[in-house]
Amino acid sequence: MNEIIRLEQIKREFIVGDEVVRALRGVSFTIGEGEFVTIMGTSGSGKSTLLNILGCLDVPTSGEYYLDGISVREMSKNDRATLRNRKIGFIFQNYNLLPKTTSIENVELPLMYNREVGHAERRQRAIAALQEVGLGDRLTHRSNQLSGGQMQRVAIARALVNNPVIILADEATGNLDSRTSYEVLALFQRLHRDGRTIIFVTHNPELANFSSRTITLRDGRITSDTRNEHMASAEEVLASLPKEEE
Repeated sequence: MNEIIRLEQIKREFIVGDEVVRALRGVSFTIGEGEFVTIMGTSGSGKSTLLNILGCLDVPTSGEYYLDGISVREMSKNDRATLRNRKIGFIFQNYNLLPKTTSIENVELPLMYNREVGHAERRQRAIAALQEVGLGDRLTHRSNQLSGGQMQRVAIARALVNNPVIILADEATGNLDSRTSYEVLALFQRLHRDGRTIIFVTHNPELANFSSRTITLRDGRITSDTRNEHMASAEEVLASLPKEEE
């Protein structure tokens, strides 16, 4: 299994007034290609700080972070932004879609920063990504014409369009009802079966059952890192839900 992520003794400290806040206190792990990893932790555990470092939005105070073999810590801000755009697909709790903009236009957005991709290819890749998440019939719908679940699917398509080495999902089912949450989880599981590397950050312990590995944080340290030999099927849960919930 190819190594996609390596963290070595990552520490992140913030100065708040006269105090030093130690958000991460020596976090180390590796993630291989095609893993579906849940990063769990309550508020204040350090998971948001870790997400920002994994997503190249922040750099550690000390320690090393390698993304797809590239050392991130010494990079300039611009180089980190380029790496982020090419290697990482982000999915957020609030979808972060542009309002009054079509599904295609939202999905094309990450490709706007890639000068190697022309308009025709950009459009073609956006349509293919939307078809991959089951929205081939919603290509020209605007954000305000979509349900919450459809908006999250557009966000997932946008994360896929650059063919990133990892997909980083931050509380990606946090704003969805139960049925829609399982629909989105089923989509993540399908992407995982297709070989995608997914990191799913959440405070909801139930979601860990649907991934292949769970890393738990507490007070800036890893308290457990376990493999899930019996991954639950989101599609099976969906099938078992009462029909009146639709």
